[in-house]
Amino acid sequence: MSTIRFYEENAEDFFERTVQIDMSGPRERFTALLPVCGRILDAGCGSGRDALAFHQSGFVVTAIEAAPALAARAREHTGLPIQVMTFRELIWREAFEGIWACASLLHVPRDQLVATVARLRDALTPGGVIYMSFKHGVESREPDGRLFTDLDEASAETLLTTVGRLELLQMTVEDSRKSHAVGERWLALICRKTT
Repeated sequence: MSTIRFYEENAEDFFERTVQIDMSGPRERFTALLPVCGRILDAGCGSGRDALAFHQSGFVVTAIEAAPALAARAREHTGLPIQVMTFRELIWREAFEGIWACASLLHVPRDQLVATVARLRDALTPGGVIYMSFKHGVESREPDGRLFTDLDEASAETLLTTVGRLELLQMTVEDSRKSHAVGERWLALICRKTT
């Protein structure tokens, strides 16, 4: 089962399990670095939880989701025009002051991660900011048909060095905010595009 197919077949269950997770702290750390009413790309928006929060805070939001069924559920929840798009299809250049890639890049195969993050970097305006989060670790796993590419602090720093032109502003390791994921830890990065 491919990762997108998993979300196609489990869209409603995934929506219900994630739409109420409190991501206000990370969102506030991210938006504090953006201009008022700036343009945000929610790259892999899932339930649409964060896209809606950004929209309600006055930002201009573009949201993409690779799984059509999940995109439809997010569209229904947010009232926003969620686009069905994979990271490979992303072609924007200097279009966003902020990119929010919350628990989405972790599904990119490790050998494609540098190219994918570089594509997102290119979609940022100079000085733009990207938020990325991964499950903390060093493995690549497919526990239920979904691919997970884990990162720890060292592999995250290697990723940023290889991609280039991304200055690390914040790196945190935190416990999962999901009530059913006891013991799970997450690595979050906030980076600024340099010239």
